[in-house]
Amino acid sequence: MKSAVETLNPTRVRLTVEVPFEELKDSLDAAYQKINQQVTVKGFRKGKIPARVIDQRFGRGAVLEEAVNDALPKFYTEAVNEAELTPLGQPEVDITELKDGETLNFTAEVDIRPTLEIPDYSGIEVEVDAIEVSDEDIEKSVEQLRERFASTTPVERAAEDGDVITIDLEAKVDGEVLEDGVASGVSYTIGSGELLDGIDDAVKGLSAGEEGTFTSELKGGSAAGREAEVTVKVTQVAARELPALDDDFAQLASEFDTLDELKADSTKRLASMKQYDQATQAQERVLDKLLELVEVPVPEKLLEDEVNTRKHNLEHHQLGQMGLTLDKYLEIQGKTAEEFDTETREAAVKGIKTQFVLDELVKKENLGVNQEELTEHLMRRAASSGMSPDQFAQAVVEGGQVPLLVGEVARGKALAVVVESATVKDTNGELVDLDDEDEETEETEETTEVTEETTEG
Repeated sequence: MKSAVETLNPTRVRLTVEVPFEELKDSLDAAYQKINQQVTVKGFRKGKIPARVIDQRFGRGAVLEEAVNDALPKFYTEAVNEAELTPLGQPEVDITELKDGETLNFTAEVDIRPTLEIPDYSGIEVEVDAIEVSDEDIEKSVEQLRERFASTTPVERAAEDGDVITIDLEAKVDGEVLEDGVASGVSYTIGSGELLDGIDDAVKGLSAGEEGTFTSELKGGSAAGREAEVTVKVTQVAARELPALDDDFAQLASEFDTLDELKADSTKRLASMKQYDQATQAQERVLDKLLELVEVPVPEKLLEDEVNTRKHNLEHHQLGQMGLTLDKYLEIQGKTAEEFDTETREAAVKGIKTQFVLDELVKKENLGVNQEELTEHLMRRAASSGMSPDQFAQAVVEGGQVPLLVGEVARGKALAVVVESATVKDTNGELVDLDDEDEETEETEETTEVTEETTEG
């Protein structure tokens, strides 16, 4: 077999392959054997039909077609390996010449990983938000804790904002009560926004035993997305009472004896959260600077596939679970379809570039992934997916996704190397030490998404 490579552009090549006919012998034998098992010829036992009879009865062309289909993947793979290419996706194969007993010639066009030059990245400098915990932050944190320990007391008055009411609901579409549109004894805090749009205005001013009606678009169920006429009956009104902000509250809501100790712990916890956010911000901004340094051509077919995958996942998985259509989502976001398409394409481009650059860094820095790192990453991914580690691991193995997880970890380590070499200052001009932060780059979501969605040959 002889092969040659023609570069069509930085991310696409054409392989020209010439195969001497004798190299098709194994595939021809396999083709005759396969046809033997599929057909019956009078006078011959099944599987024992001579090749010349198969040629006469079914045509030599059918045998050649079967043999070529069997042989092409093998010869294509040999040509790819010989040229040391890293293909992306499936090739477009064209048989240019097939002469029985002489030769098989074909071409294969395929997208490939571009060759990248990673420049010196040690001079990268980024600025991140300073870690500042204000009195307002602490008060908000403590107030949220008070909300969790609020009590309710039934009252004999009309419902007001912030009250907890017990209600019965009945939804009608086109005058018909929906089978799944009736609910009783539902607890709802007025103003929380946890139920249907319009319910707050409908129930405020109602006392126990009174009812009102309103129109709202249903968020889920059999009529999700449709306008419904909803009748709401209030069966109880209860006022929420927050506990007094004192040492007794600190003992009730935490392991601390005094309110001062509780506030000090809140300060420490908020600082830790802001430190994590700062590290995340540093990684994102260092990644952006790194991508600016590298010229990364993006294969158009890979980009289109990634854009379509992102749209499909959003529309049919994320929005579907929330009972939203894409149009409704865009309305809520205040975006046009054109703006959404532009943003999705930009995110896909960044994701692909991120993967290419970090994979190149993995090779350049000779970074490996050990079992402990892989297990830690698997545990983290399992937690975010809502599955147990054993369930997630089994799904990963059965789906052949282990190499993808290894790639995610390796890219995380590559980005950590760049972040470590960068100069990071906060908005106060102080140097930021990220040594104690988690080097796992979960925050680079684009990297993970592209890793999962991009199919490489």
